[in-house]
Amino acid sequence: MTPEIMGFAMFGVTMLVLLLGFPVALTLAGSALLFASLGDYFGLFNLGMLALYPLRIFGIMKAETLVAVPLFIFMGVMLDKSDIAAQLLEAMGRLFGKRPGGLGISVIVVGALLAASTGIVGATVVTMGLMSLPVMLRAGYSPRLASGLICASGTLGQIIPPSIVLVLLADILQGANEQASELKGELVPDNPVTAIDLFAGALIPGLMLVGLYLAYQILIAFIKPSTSPALVGVNKTDEAVGDIGVGETLRVIAAPLSLIVVVLGSILTGIATPTESAAVGAVGATVLAIMGRKFNLDVVKAVSRETTKISSMVFIILLGASMFSLVFRGFGGDVVVEEFLHELPGGPAAAMLLVMAVMFFLGFFLDFIEIIFVIVPIVAPILIAVGFDPLWLGVMIGINLQTSFLTPPFGFALFYLRGVAPDAVKTADIYRGVFPFIGIQVLGLALIWIFPDIVLWLPGLIFGG
Repeated sequence: MTPEIMGFAMFGVTMLVLLLGFPVALTLAGSALLFASLGDYFGLFNLGMLALYPLRIFGIMKAETLVAVPLFIFMGVMLDKSDIAAQLLEAMGRLFGKRPGGLGISVIVVGALLAASTGIVGATVVTMGLMSLPVMLRAGYSPRLASGLICASGTLGQIIPPSIVLVLLADILQGANEQASELKGELVPDNPVTAIDLFAGALIPGLMLVGLYLAYQILIAFIKPSTSPALVGVNKTDEAVGDIGVGETLRVIAAPLSLIVVVLGSILTGIATPTESAAVGAVGATVLAIMGRKFNLDVVKAVSRETTKISSMVFIILLGASMFSLVFRGFGGDVVVEEFLHELPGGPAAAMLLVMAVMFFLGFFLDFIEIIFVIVPIVAPILIAVGFDPLWLGVMIGINLQTSFLTPPFGFALFYLRGVAPDAVKTADIYRGVFPFIGIQVLGLALIWIFPDIVLWLPGLIFGG
């Protein structure tokens, strides 16, 4: 047995154990330590390489960008507890509800606003599922269409900045960019990529997805009006969909919109780093909760507990993935992947297509965090080294990972909605309802591939180059 075979055996065993439902961080680190010991026993691995692990942990601790993760999580959870989502849904429902497809449009618009302010998929999907789904069903919406709209809109927070996914991707891509420079024999990367760059690059693609969702809803309402009728004479909802003025709508939207502008605007204009703007966002979300009279000791406890839990999960997975990638490289697995991608017929385009396809199918079974920390560090340096722009690559990966929340059987958005959906909505309806939106996301990926300026134009305009 060669070291490379041992490395890929470790990879296969790890994927299998993850599919069985074992804790991600413990699986990554445990399988790495197990195979490192086996490799040392058979003379295929040098255990001395594990001495580099403390240095990796120290590098994670020094990464200032990662400080933004718990702050953005705190901002999102605080906004969720302050009922901002409920107010937005009510206002948008009253504004658009009496038009064919209006409730679907409302869900998409609110999903986009929540994506840019909270970025927490679970909170968005659950909130919209509890508030919008019953109204949409009573109005005569197709359960499939209603489920697909809520799940897809809830996942927009993964690509519309400020996004935790983009922060994590930026940290991984910085290291990948440096490795790519070494592969090309250069001292420093040609195109450094930061979280600020990714935020700027992902803004237009995220809004493009919102536009594609809206176009799909409008088209469906025109072709099959019975699937998304206007909200007229629905019991217990007449008050919620009464006429509402633009002024009142703007008043409801103003709070989250102002927070989005402050957080994202301060980043893109260079006034603040992502970490600093995340701190401003956390304070701003707290102020909105106070203004909405939703701030009390119970809310502080709930927000603190949820923020600690989510942040701990992210960072412990990062530590486990760091051990996994260290051992995988010790077996020479990264060299095999590099040679394989280089020798693919079709050149760099074929390598990129294969990597995107693998990530897409892994999204059927694995969480986006697992893919970011396990797969991206292996393939990103190679793709950057063969000529792909790291910023463009990061946005492509981000949109690809967004599908992992929608793809059966383990899409988290599907589980979130299933947990709050009424019995009238079957699990099969939820699964079938998301397929058109998965197709829309794949279409978005294709458009970005064909027209890379969708990603690169805004960063070039703001930062130059």
